[in-house]
Amino acid sequence: MAVPVSQVWTVTSYVLKQKLLGRRRYPLVLMLEPLFRCNLACAGCGKIQYPDHILNRRLTPEECWAAAEECGAPMVSIPGGEPLIHTEIDKIVEGLVARKKYVYLCTNALLLTRKIDLFKPSPFLSFSIHMDGLKEEHDIAVCRDGTYEVAVEAIREAVRRGFRVTTNTTLFEGADPARVQHFFDEMMALGVEGLMVSPGYSYDKAPDQQSFLKRERTTQLFSAIFERRKKSWRFNLSPNFIEFLQGKVQYDCTPWGNPTFNIFGWQKPCYLLQDGYCKSFKELMDSTEWQNYGHASGNPKCQDCMVHCGFEPTSVDDTFGSLRGFARTVRSVLTYGG
Repeated sequence: MAVPVSQVWTVTSYVLKQKLLGRRRYPLVLMLEPLFRCNLACAGCGKIQYPDHILNRRLTPEECWAAAEECGAPMVSIPGGEPLIHTEIDKIVEGLVARKKYVYLCTNALLLTRKIDLFKPSPFLSFSIHMDGLKEEHDIAVCRDGTYEVAVEAIREAVRRGFRVTTNTTLFEGADPARVQHFFDEMMALGVEGLMVSPGYSYDKAPDQQSFLKRERTTQLFSAIFERRKKSWRFNLSPNFIEFLQGKVQYDCTPWGNPTFNIFGWQKPCYLLQDGYCKSFKELMDSTEWQNYGHASGNPKCQDCMVHCGFEPTSVDDTFGSLRGFARTVRSVLTYGG
């Protein structure tokens, strides 16, 4: 199994509680962005295009903890920017772990071996390493040579020290299914706990607009990748989301499933779109016109999106909200082990 039983139980009981309470909209993962500054300039990223006075801003640990408590989601993903640049990232993580949140610290790993002593291994903490494929593909994606080797060494060191380590991979137009499969093999050989993979979203501010996948190409690519799926591959993904990526099941987005809190406040409606900000999580949930987002809404910004942060919550909800979704999950677990 790609995640500890304790985490599976926590998330399962949380989702079932929301179902029993009749809550249609509930958060699954808090996307916590303590800063936008990064030490890379990836061509597909829209987060680093802000002016310096914005890139220099930081959330305090207290603001991060308050957001986690206000939101109430059992998991917290900390992207950026590059979180390890934050001078108090260890304190932020420590406070979230003390609150028994399952934390995924997303990092390109360039600073990880230097800062790993700031953290303690815990079932509540995972380093989620940004790896966009094998050496050639990864270094091209992040626009800097040599980053793949640095990340691989950081993964080895973190695994050696007993940390939970996962990878997160964004695929773009031109990805070779065979190379992606080989990449999965390489990551499993390094001892990572699980793989997270998603098609890229076309940020308006991203320098490279030609490499983003359209919806049809996304299903073609992932169908080819998973055509000969190996049991040795472990994924930090819902089995139903993997089915969705291949076009085997149709979902619409759940934009409230992974709400985002950053230096501007609570981002409407999701991690990927910027249609305003709210001062509180309640305001976000109550004032956002959710019907204006997702594929079915007709919103042009949502038509090609099949990104993890929008559709993983849908797939999890389907697992516990329908017999068909639950049966699909069980079949995948029995066939592939998760």
